[in-house]
Amino acid sequence: MLSDATREKLKHVSTATLATALFKRGLRRQYVQDVHPLRFKGDNMVGPAYTLRYMPAREDLNPISVFQDRAHPQRKAIEECPPGAVMVIDSRRDARAASAGSILVTRLMVRGCAGIVTDGGFRDSPEIADLALPSYHHRPSAPTNLTVHQAIDINVPIGCGDAPVFPGDIIVGDGEGVIVVPAHLADEIADEATEMTAFEDFVTEKVREGRSILGLYPPTDEQSKIDFADWRARNGR
Repeated sequence: MLSDATREKLKHVSTATLATALFKRGLRRQYVQDVHPLRFKGDNMVGPAYTLRYMPAREDLNPISVFQDRAHPQRKAIEECPPGAVMVIDSRRDARAASAGSILVTRLMVRGCAGIVTDGGFRDSPEIADLALPSYHHRPSAPTNLTVHQAIDINVPIGCGDAPVFPGDIIVGDGEGVIVVPAHLADEIADEATEMTAFEDFVTEKVREGRSILGLYPPTDEQSKIDFADWRARNGR
């Protein structure tokens, strides 16, 4: 369960900082490769993963009439993704056809979901970019998903941009991209990343003032540690 406190902390740290915290724990493949925000609006996307898996489409099983089935996995996933969750779609890094379009993404937004991610592409991408819902993909793709993708399973472990995603893992997206934080590590990673961010902000300020990174980043000089403690006290960090 993602607590409100942890969600708030993750809204204010970068995927770069999170990647370093995860690397310290031996996790090297949590960043979703080749996925970018359609339009970053300044607020991190944070929420537990709800997954949809596509397989390569088999033409005799994937005509346009499949959408008449109310239990079609893509449509069902859109209607069942919990409020506050991020829908993560495994499109096998294949953007030749869309993973979803603006109507379905709008439905997620109206239902109170936290965002959507695919390692494929979205159709109607200009409209999706204008929505309040954070959205991430590889590139725009106009063809309907049925052309290439067959929705086959909901809320199972998937790969997205080569990152392993288990249902409930915490998804964080910023202006660079998306990272997957294992659910059981979310609280401690959020705490560590918040501390790291404070230190990085201090270092950035000092570097802009002309200070060398040697002895500062990392703080191998005792004076750097003293200066950081003073900076935190003065800035309430």
